[in-house]
Amino acid sequence: MNKILAVYGSPRMNGNTDTLLKHAVRGARDGGANVTEYFLRDMKISPCLEIYGCKKNGRCVIQDDFQVLYDELETCEGIMLASPIFFYTVSAHTKIFMDRCQSLWVKRYWMNKKSPAKPGGKRKGLFISVGATRGKKLFDGALLTVRYFFDAIDTTLSRSLLCRGIDFIGDAQKQATCLEEAFQAGQDIIRA
Repeated sequence: MNKILAVYGSPRMNGNTDTLLKHAVRGARDGGANVTEYFLRDMKISPCLEIYGCKKNGRCVIQDDFQVLYDELETCEGIMLASPIFFYTVSAHTKIFMDRCQSLWVKRYWMNKKSPAKPGGKRKGLFISVGATRGKKLFDGALLTVRYFFDAIDTTLSRSLLCRGIDFIGDAQKQATCLEEAFQAGQDIIRA
């Protein structure tokens, strides 16, 4: 697997999810992958307006920075997505990105007539997330959302790295195990 898309979903620059995804990116690059990185907080992406302009050709008609991500999603062989937990799900930046991928869902299920009953895509995906608490169900909502999202973009969630008790900037740097796992996850996605 050579072409990987890395999507940073944290609103905080140089935060904990950024740190972990950067380690995963380094792992993938060390394994020979070509990784393209996008920071959602730096992009101008409108929420989905549910106008169904995508029914024409499977492409969202809203002209903003999402168009670049759409093109990347059409050609990448693997996806690494990172988001902190906000109210037991992904960040707003990440959710807006996911919602805009409705156009890919329309293309896959309406235009190409794929069966939603057969999940599991051609690409492999990695999800990285951190949360401040140590609650047992901390990541349940986000994982459910990510699984459905990955299915819509023809990707299988092959691995998730979920780190509890991480909140303030620099906390991830103190978690050697999480950093090592992130690097390994980056290497694993190119072998998947």
